[in-house]
Amino acid sequence: MPSNEYTLRCCLKCGDLIKEIPVKCIGTCDSVCHVRCSGLTEQQLHNMENIGWRCNSCLEESQRKDTLKLESLVKQHEKRLEVLEQGMSSTLNNSRGTPILCPFLPPCCISRKAILIMAIIMGLSMVIGALLAVIFGTTALKMSLQVISVDGWGGRQSRNILTPLNLPVHRVIISHTAAEGCESEDICAARVRLVQNFHMDGYQWDQIGYNFLIGGDGLVYEGRGWDTRGSHTMGYNIDSIGITFMGTFTKISPTERQLVACQLLLEEGERLKKLVPDYRLYGHRQLSATESPGDILYGIIQKWPHWTNRTL
Repeated sequence: MPSNEYTLRCCLKCGDLIKEIPVKCIGTCDSVCHVRCSGLTEQQLHNMENIGWRCNSCLEESQRKDTLKLESLVKQHEKRLEVLEQGMSSTLNNSRGTPILCPFLPPCCISRKAILIMAIIMGLSMVIGALLAVIFGTTALKMSLQVISVDGWGGRQSRNILTPLNLPVHRVIISHTAAEGCESEDICAARVRLVQNFHMDGYQWDQIGYNFLIGGDGLVYEGRGWDTRGSHTMGYNIDSIGITFMGTFTKISPTERQLVACQLLLEEGERLKKLVPDYRLYGHRQLSATESPGDILYGIIQKWPHWTNRTL
């Protein structure tokens, strides 16, 4: 029987009464669900103290709060800018001498304080523009490909020699880990190690199954790499590269950095001749009975140039 803490509580997923110690959301909702309904693997349940679990509502609420916090910061900057502009206008109206032809080359009658205020206004304008670009996506994210080696993220070496791929391959298969995401290198590396331990200790595989993993920090974490066969999609590993996004993307989107990193990785694969020029891109669900890579991510990759619905 469950403890008094969970008496007469209902499962978030199926709605039935809790009759055993449940999985508890670490978010604000305090929801609980049956272990069987949580979708967590045995290894993930074993590591709950490290990774935690949040329901979809709490994940969405956390993302919404982050957006509101950023919007509040922008409004504060706009208010400060307005005050500074009013002060600058008053200074200019009260000044004497020759009219100003260019605000960036003030005549000697303008004080150093006025020049300083103008410099602050210009700086704040640039900051506000950058923040608005982040919120509304008005500029493209510029970044370069960064691949973290197995040693770099603290991974274990392969137990045995891995089977080489016959390069270049013809398929790329996109999946998600269906666990919590990450947005810093330390946390992402820790999550990659958890996945590796689960594959090597739970499945007794020689190495982590994916060729590459992509974190919300925009870094690519090497798994089996370009040259060796992965273990990610039964029946299709022999001529494929398996790339997984860290996180669960049934209702939320990957970070922009994740998406850009994946596209840069694919371009690198073509450049290194690890992928044929007309390689085919698939969502994991197209080749296996799974919801991976989640509805949101799957909808995104369907718009990418190499995606196809031809599975032969």
